[in-house]
Order: sequence, then C-alpha cells, then structure tokens
Amino acid sequence: MPEVYFDRYYRYDDLTRILHDFAEEHPTLVSLSSIGPSYEGRDIWLLALTNTATGPAEEKPAFWVDGNIHAAEVAPSSACLYLINRLVTQYGSDPRITHLLDTRALYICPRINPDGAEWALADQPKIVRSSTRPYPYNEDPIGGLIDEDVDGDGRILTMRVPDPNGPWKKHPDEPRLMVRRDPDEFGGSYYRVIPEGPIEDYDGINIILQRRKEGLDLNRNFPAAWRQEFEQSGAGPYPVSEPEVRAVVDFVAQHNNINGGVSFHTMSGVLLRPYGDKPDTDMPPEDLWVYQTMGAKGTELIGYPNVSIFHDFKYHPHQVISGGFDWIYTHLGMYMWAVEIWSPQRQAGIENMKFVDWYREHPIEDDLKLLRWNDEKLDRRGYVDWYEFDHPQLGKVELGGWDFLYAWRNPPTQYLESEIAPFSDWIIFQALATPRLELFRAESKALGGGSYRVTLAVQNTGWLPTYTTQVALKNKAVRGVVAEIELPENARLETGKLREELGQLEGRVHIGPTAHPRSIGQPTSDRLKTEWVIHAPAGGTVQLMARHDRAGLVRVVVQLE
Repeated sequence: MPEVYFDRYYRYDDLTRILHDFAEEHPTLVSLSSIGPSYEGRDIWLLALTNTATGPAEEKPAFWVDGNIHAAEVAPSSACLYLINRLVTQYGSDPRITHLLDTRALYICPRINPDGAEWALADQPKIVRSSTRPYPYNEDPIGGLIDEDVDGDGRILTMRVPDPNGPWKKHPDEPRLMVRRDPDEFGGSYYRVIPEGPIEDYDGINIILQRRKEGLDLNRNFPAAWRQEFEQSGAGPYPVSEPEVRAVVDFVAQHNNINGGVSFHTMSGVLLRPYGDKPDTDMPPEDLWVYQTMGAKGTELIGYPNVSIFHDFKYHPHQVISGGFDWIYTHLGMYMWAVEIWSPQRQAGIENMKFVDWYREHPIEDDLKLLRWNDEKLDRRGYVDWYEFDHPQLGKVELGGWDFLYAWRNPPTQYLESEIAPFSDWIIFQALATPRLELFRAESKALGGGSYRVTLAVQNTGWLPTYTTQVALKNKAVRGVVAEIELPENARLETGKLREELGQLEGRVHIGPTAHPRSIGQPTSDRLKTEWVIHAPAGGTVQLMARHDRAGLVRVVVQLE
C-alpha cells in the first residue's frame, strides 16, 4: 500500500509519489493523469477512480472532488487523499464503496494549485492567496510592511508596538489577549498590533501594508459571473486566464458525465452552496430542494452547518462572490458544494457563530475560550506568548499572538484525520445519488416474412433525474437518452431510426414523503422505450445501445428468433 499518513501535510514531490503509488498498486481501480501544468510548470494531477472491469470512467455517471485551489489551504489535499485511500482499501469489503466503483466514477484532483502550496509548506513559508504568478503588475512592490517571518523562526505572527494612540490594550485579566480600546478611553497603555514583518522605506511615521506581488485569486477566475479587477480583486485579466483554472474548466467541460462536485477549502467549518451572487429565490425550487436534502445529510454526517454563500457567507453585506467553482452549477447544471474545513471556534466551544461576521464583531468571551483551547489542547503552540524582538525598523517590539498558519488556516496535524474523515461518507452518498441508466428490457419478436420488432427499454435507477438539475435543462447543457441500433449483415431498417434522442428520465428525488395522490408522481417516469422493425436473416443478432451524458451507457445484444 502507498505510505500515506494523515498526521502531516505533504509537499508536492511526496504527494506526487503517493498518487503514483495508488495508480500502480490499484490499476483496475485508479488511473492517474495530468490535466495540465501549473504556472511554474508542475503537473496538476487527477485520479479517475472506478472499476474498469465494469466499464471505463467516461461511460459512467461521475462525481468531481478537488482541493487546495488556495495556496495555504493544504488540508483539502489531505481530505482528497483520505477519500482515495478509503475507496481503494475498502473496495470489495464495503458494499456501498464496491457498488459505487462498479457503477460510477470519481474524478479527484487533490491539489489544483501546487505552486502556492509549495510556498505555504516551505520551511520559511510565504503565504499568498492563490497563484504565484505576479498580478496585476509584474514589477516588485516598493515600500510598506511585508507580511512575513521577520525573525526566522518559521512562524508568521503579529507585532505588538507601544503607541499612546494605539487602538489596542491588554485584557485586564489575561494580558496575553489584546482587546479594543473603548471609544471614550484615554490615559492608559495602548498598542498597535500589526502583522509580523520588516518595513521597507520606513519614514518613522506611516506604516502601510505592502501589496502582494502575487494578487490572484484562482477561485474568482472561473467563467460564471466573472468580473473585472475593479469589481472583484484577484479575478485575473479575463475568465480562465490562469493555467490551473483553465485545466479544471477544460476537463470538466469535456466530461459531461459529471453530475456534481465538492471543492475543499479552509476554514470555517461549513458546507457552502450556490449561489454566490444572488438569492435563493433565483434558484429553481427543485434544485434548491435537492441542495437542502444534500446539505442536511452533510450536516448529519459531518456536523457542519450547510448554508447559502449569498445569504450567509458574504464578506460584506454589499458585496457578492462570483467567478468561483460554482460555475459548474451556474453554467453546466452540476450540483456544487464548497466545503470550508476546520473551525477553531467550534473546537473552543463557540456555538452559533455567524461565520464571516464573527471576525467583525464577537464577545470577548469567545477569545478567552480560544485561549483556553490553545493552552489545554495545543500546548500553547497556537497562541504564542509575547516575546521581545529588536525589529530592524521599529526597534524594540514584541512578537506573539496567534500562529495563524498552524492553528487556524488548517487543522493542527493531531486533529487532521478526525476532521477530514467524515467527508468521505458524504461524498459517497452524493455520488451514489447520481442518475444511473440501466437496462429494463431488450427483446425481439418475429412478425413474419423475415421482419422482427426489436424493443429496448431502459430505466434510471438513480435518485437524481438524468438531467441532474433544472439549470442543466434550462441551459441545454445535457441531451436526452440516445438510443442506437446496429444492424447485422444483410439486414435493413423498416421503421425507426438508427440513432434517436428519446428524452429525459426522472429519478426518485421529487417523490413526496408518503404515498399520497399529490406526491407519488408519474408511476414510470423513470423508464423509456423505443422500438424498431427490421428485416434480417433469422438467427442473427442486433446490437442495441442507450446512452446519456450524465447517466452512463447500456449495451445489449438481442437474438433474432
């Protein structure tokens, strides 16, 4: 078995080795390919998981999983590895996993952004939002405070600088904790608290943060509702301008068998669904109901709340988020979830947190709970006691406070496995809910004079309809079931067509909770039938096929007798 552990974070070379090991040791279940190079030339690896003995991945309904599109969000790669490891090690022993890989496919891209992750995982980390490509300018920024490890200890903390006009003061009962100065307060000891780092061209008065040379946000570069830089920072010069995003978009667009996907991020401990830029009232109700059902199952299995990005996860009440991976829902009609792994607040016992709003306003008791969690569970490693440092520009300052990269951005490694393990059950649940085209009946009947009526009936055995979403129907993103017949030699078609599009099949998704006349739906809306009349020599065979982009493919040989 590959040597993969879930008490550490892997850099690119080790991650590459592990993925190759999975493919080499499980050749009938795993295939590995590169969907393209990153900005710095690293392969963006993708694994296709399915039992190839029952058919190739592209002929089966599929589900997408990815992680680490943002540089320092490395726990998502681990969540992907955990899922891969569970699927290949429990195939054959776990009936759900065995059925899943026999009948469906999963496409898993553990690290969309290998360049940014290498910077974040370096011994002397450098943290950027996403890509390492300079943007929007290629020139080096000049002047200001550079947010980096100034004392060389491998941590990026904060600096506490005494200042009579500073907005911060020490908590009266817990001097490690910095709290806001009251609006009418004066005459005390006050501080400025600023990011750790050196200051270029310091004039002794003004401290501004130096802009990042690498200002891209890859999760704003997708095609749906893409907006320019002045409207949304980091979106790139045009949609899909970045090689990492282009690789993902090309792959997904070329694999219309994908019905949905989960994109792993950190942090907040929440399951996020579309839309990012408009309210639930703009979503087809049938799709919203599916999202609510899937979200409730995720909350049950994982414990994270499930919410709308627009209604519950905006960074500002007057701002919306667009150009993200929810493109797969908005344009292609594939269900999409963004999972924000890890919540230090929840670990500390803080409940009913309002996600983004918490960083703007919360009771000081929450900070005290977090400090207690740090002291009792993290051995005081997460919140560093203040210590003196001779800063090259500011002179005597103190370094300390939260080690954000260690305690907040990703789970500390001792928490990693327990945090990521529950996601695999939710992904298996969603993947098994996808539509599945299966044979219902195939037969021939002699009509006399060398003519035969050939019948093919198929059914959708999945929970979702073959079209997946109402958005897919509206956007004409998916064809109906296509039936084809291949005639034997010396045969001719008398009625019917060699290839015909038949329509869509419903699933079980919109059936009500009880067998009431208003909720039972159409009894056989999950089935379709087509017939041909052919003239052919007796004793031969005809080959029939039914296929659907999202639901898979059925092949059958019918004897003429």
